[in-house]
Amino acid sequence: MASSSIRSSGSSWTAKQNKQFEDALAFYDKDTPDRWQNVARAVGGKSVEEVKRHYEILVKDIIQIESDRVPLPNYRSNRSTGRGMCN
Repeated sequence: MASSSIRSSGSSWTAKQNKQFEDALAFYDKDTPDRWQNVARAVGGKSVEEVKRHYEILVKDIIQIESDRVPLPNYRSNRSTGRGMCN
């Protein structure tokens, strides 16, 4: 999944930074002037280049997922009741 690719990018991202990154991407869309500078500032502790690299990895992961190249998780079901984990 995305987290394994992101970890292998050479830059460690915390869960908090990932959330800040996601929020900043939603706020600063592709038409925002100085988008990457704004995203880097919103995340804190990351350079513009690190933010761009993180985004490129995210896009690659999404392409993999959408093209069915990432296996679905094998969720166990509770066979005794016939109910899944979510029920």
